[in-house]
Amino acid sequence: MASDRILELLRRPVDLDEFDEIRELWKSHSIAEDNRDLPGLISTLTEDCVYEVMGTGARWEGHEGAGRFYTELLTAFPDIHFDLEYIVVGPQGVCEEAHVTATHEGRWLEHEPTGEKLRWRNAIFFPWDPAAKKFKGETVYTDLALGREDLSTDLPALSR
Repeated sequence: MASDRILELLRRPVDLDEFDEIRELWKSHSIAEDNRDLPGLISTLTEDCVYEVMGTGARWEGHEGAGRFYTELLTAFPDIHFDLEYIVVGPQGVCEEAHVTATHEGRWLEHEPTGEKLRWRNAIFFPWDPAAKKFKGETVYTDLALGREDLSTDLPALSR
């Protein structure tokens, strides 16, 4: 049986004005990320937002945590680039899939920089808070395999 939280998500009505708000805020968030605009990114998030990289135990909470997440990410991968492959927008928020490329130039999570040009895939959920009209953070699923056997075997390797 579905939890109350899941039932609430499933029962959210589809409202075209809210759909436009969600889509436009996601676009603002993405543009801010591309421009390395930390205040712009934070402005799209609820104060109690949560960032998680699933399977790693890494978690950042609140605006301060989101700021640390982006500072750590953009320091580790200063040339990070997302090529959007798929997106779903609805009353629950946004889900995107992207191919990502970046050079590993700084510490990321528990991994020291390698200097390698990397390529991986991410799926990211941006849960929507209808009362605040902002995102409640990001839940990131990735096949980036730093320190493990590369799981991205179907993506071509990049030359160094």
